[in-house]
Amino acid sequence: MKSKSLPILLVLLLTVLSVHAQKKYAYVSGKVVDDNEHPLAKVSIEVIGKQSGIITSDSGSFRIRVQADKPVALIFSYLGYKSEQRNFYLSENEEERVVIRLEKGTGKVLEEVVVTSQADRTLPGLIKITNPKLALTMPSATGGIESLIKIFVGSNNELTSQYSVRGGNYDENLIYVNDFEVFRPYLVRSGQQEGLSFINPEMVRNINFFNGGFQSKYGDKMSSVLDIQYKKPKHFGGSAYVSLLEQGLHLEGSSKNNKFTYITGIRQRTNASLLGSQETKGNYIPSSVDFQSYLTWQLSKKWGLELLGNISRTRFKLTPEFSQQTSSVFSPFFTANLGLDIFFDGREIDRYVTNMVGVAAINQPRKNLRLKWMASRFQNNERESIDITGAYLFGEREFDRAKSDFGLITNPLGAGVFQNYARNRLNIDVYNFSHKGSLEKGRNFYQWGLSAERQMIDDKLNEWELQDSGGYTLPYNPALLTLNKAIKSNANIDITRFQGYIQDNILFKDTTRFTLQAGLRFNYNTLNKEFLLSPRIQASWKPLWKRDVVLRVAAGSYNQPPFYRELRRYDGTVNTNLKSQKSWQAVAGLDYNFTGLGNRAYRIQLEAYYKYMTDVVPYDIDNVRIRYSGENNAKAYAAGIEARLYGELVKDAESWISIGILRSRENLTNDSWYNYKVDSLNQPVDSVKVNGGWLRRPTDRLITFGLFFQDYLSTNKNFKVHLNALFGSNLPYNIPNSTKYRNALSIDPYIRVDLGFSALLLDAEKSNRRSHSPFKNFENIWASLEIFNIIDRPNTISYLLIKDFSNNIFTIPNRLTPRLVNFKIVARW
Repeated sequence: MKSKSLPILLVLLLTVLSVHAQKKYAYVSGKVVDDNEHPLAKVSIEVIGKQSGIITSDSGSFRIRVQADKPVALIFSYLGYKSEQRNFYLSENEEERVVIRLEKGTGKVLEEVVVTSQADRTLPGLIKITNPKLALTMPSATGGIESLIKIFVGSNNELTSQYSVRGGNYDENLIYVNDFEVFRPYLVRSGQQEGLSFINPEMVRNINFFNGGFQSKYGDKMSSVLDIQYKKPKHFGGSAYVSLLEQGLHLEGSSKNNKFTYITGIRQRTNASLLGSQETKGNYIPSSVDFQSYLTWQLSKKWGLELLGNISRTRFKLTPEFSQQTSSVFSPFFTANLGLDIFFDGREIDRYVTNMVGVAAINQPRKNLRLKWMASRFQNNERESIDITGAYLFGEREFDRAKSDFGLITNPLGAGVFQNYARNRLNIDVYNFSHKGSLEKGRNFYQWGLSAERQMIDDKLNEWELQDSGGYTLPYNPALLTLNKAIKSNANIDITRFQGYIQDNILFKDTTRFTLQAGLRFNYNTLNKEFLLSPRIQASWKPLWKRDVVLRVAAGSYNQPPFYRELRRYDGTVNTNLKSQKSWQAVAGLDYNFTGLGNRAYRIQLEAYYKYMTDVVPYDIDNVRIRYSGENNAKAYAAGIEARLYGELVKDAESWISIGILRSRENLTNDSWYNYKVDSLNQPVDSVKVNGGWLRRPTDRLITFGLFFQDYLSTNKNFKVHLNALFGSNLPYNIPNSTKYRNALSIDPYIRVDLGFSALLLDAEKSNRRSHSPFKNFENIWASLEIFNIIDRPNTISYLLIKDFSNNIFTIPNRLTPRLVNFKIVARW
């Protein structure tokens, strides 16, 4: 019997082994954190239906093997926190990285939540920032969510929160907060005058940034979408921070039954310490205050209300005294260190007031049907008052410290007086009523929306510039007192816009192997009576490869109807017949998850894009002020490739690297001029006609590089270092309103490195040791020391044009901020 049973046992054993070998596996890895982004150690992770499981490490990280090609559910549970279930459907050898945030409360399992990180990989152009609190951690002169965005899109000005994306300008970016579109002030001339960004980082729950190829559900702009979701808190908490530049406080909480939630924040910012180090010395008094609140009411199981409100006040006052600027000229004919000394009289006072309120009613009559009705009002009130006179001396400056005239202009080349005057006023009211809906049916997820918007603009411009050089005004006219520039205009513009979209999101074969989003937008406005249709499509495919790769493509039409700034010509008149700028765009790329250095999870995104634009409105940029031609007289294109790496270059410390290559050109109609040949008496004797052709656009930057790096002491993770580095190759600079001298100048590459050191002063465990401690309920307190522009590079933002006595024109660069130090304390409870 024994001899007969042995072969049978061997056969059974081989059968079991072969079945086991045929099983396919995938992996889920990531980190478990609490509401304040602190890692949770020893969190239990179990696979539903199995007895096996793991626990997280001291750093909150985990990696668990699950069965591939079948639905799998994981339960994350920890004492004192609500458990959470996440569902996955992974292919063989695929690894998905997630961040699990557990909320304080009872151990009751939450309702089933569909994990979104895998879906995010299928969306072309999407950059998802999983930890909004990094906005306060990352060293940056402006701070805010936009500073995180600049790592991926680049920057050329640390004083502004605005950014350009893939060859577009600041006006081509959309910003939404909880589905409400938000706007910025329009008359701002420089980053010095800017106040706080609309977005309060301490109130943010989710950040989705699309740098191209975005879906039909987003509005009519040509470059990017920043989609922000504010938090719906489950329990009381808050934070406060104080620094030399900015102070803030936020509170959040909910009712006992969680039917009512609130989150409110107030911020105050002053850039006096930043601006005091600039080349123009004087009395800077910048101040900005922002208050906003987001409230939700769950009226019943099917109905809910939301309210978002914001009040922002920014005031900039400058009494300039003197400016000392320097430039160098190197050529075979002339080499010199040139200086410009300006002594001022007068002052500038600017005021920007914005108010926004939005109300939304949400109805979910069925589990698969969601309806949302929204009404909002945006109000913008801006005032500019400038009356500044300057007397200048221009020439060669002495740089020999051994000489008594060190720092002085020893060989004058030019002198004069100028006066800048402005009394500008802008009032904008935007009323919006919209409806959005979604329906999930089988493998289809339908989305639609309709909106009606009324824009009322009341604008008054009165500004002029007088230049006196060598005793006569420019341009010279012996019979008249002439002004170098004069704009006087009044405009009242009422525009009604109707917009809508329909979109279908298709998931094929009940897996994430292939997805498709296809949609159509329409837009009509009463200003130029254009009716535009914009088809858009996005698709993704996950091949059956051993490596975890998702391929993504997108294509569509992206049109931008004109708003206030595009309508204004250089002379201040308004072109009400201006058409929408139009573009066709295509994006192709991949998303690759892999295990690399230190056996840690990494992610690479690679995308190539092409944009062809017609009916383009050419523009010039001076600092952050955009001046449009007010005419549809150009066509343009932008093409490039971008690569991004996400991962922990140092264990338990997230870092990002981004690099982009761009080429953007435009071709203006009727951009020809004549070059004249003159005789000994300076009289023209011959001429040659020159056509401008394809020229660099103002935002054409060949190479962009961004790095956000974090590290900590190997012996103590409570001491951290944060590095923020940006590089951008040169930019073209146009002589304003000049066809011949478009691309005449070049702004040097932008290089900036900001460094921050932070230390944990108090954590939750320490604060709870003593019941009578004043810090008993604090989660943590961090202190940070930040060094801005640690390499002390004098980056250039624009140029000042100066004529000498011989009528030669020289350029003097306007510099940005030098090396500065900031101190910050952040407390959360």
